[in-house]
Amino acid sequence: MALQKGEKWKLKKWFNIYTPKVLGENIIGEMPANDEKNAIGRVIKVGLSWITQNPQHSFINVGLRVVDVNDNAAHTKVDYLEGNYSYLHSLVRRYSTAIYTVDKIRDKDGKDIVLKLIAVTANKVTTPKKKSIRAELIKFGREYTANLSSDELVKAIIDGSLQSEAKKRANKIAPISKLEVKKVEF
Repeated sequence: MALQKGEKWKLKKWFNIYTPKVLGENIIGEMPANDEKNAIGRVIKVGLSWITQNPQHSFINVGLRVVDVNDNAAHTKVDYLEGNYSYLHSLVRRYSTAIYTVDKIRDKDGKDIVLKLIAVTANKVTTPKKKSIRAELIKFGREYTANLSSDELVKAIIDGSLQSEAKKRANKIAPISKLEVKKVEF
């Protein structure tokens, strides 16, 4: 006999979702699943400010992928960090230039990472300067991540050290008003 409308829901188990070690291994919520196999591989999108309790992180979202399930505990790893679209595009003003970079890089452990940056100049810049800023940011990203693991890279993005160092490098070519991480995919 087929299950009635509400009976499938009653058969589901609830799993506590834990953040990875780099974000403190705290419970951030619960999720239902039929069994452990169905929970593995899910991606949970959470605001970083909700995890760190820091309002400065309110424009960053974190994708957490469930990698392991023990009893009722779902352990995760960072799948991506992403800046809010509305925040990033509010940075670009009249008489300024937005420069986007997309680069596939490797960390110290040999894992592929996609790093997407956005740099906003203080005033309009010419196309050759845009190209040289983009090249410098790509070169910086490769050098910076070559000696960091993915967890160290997450910490560097959260505390802003990656952005400040990249801004210093790009400022040598043209004045940069803001430099942010658009997205990082692990």
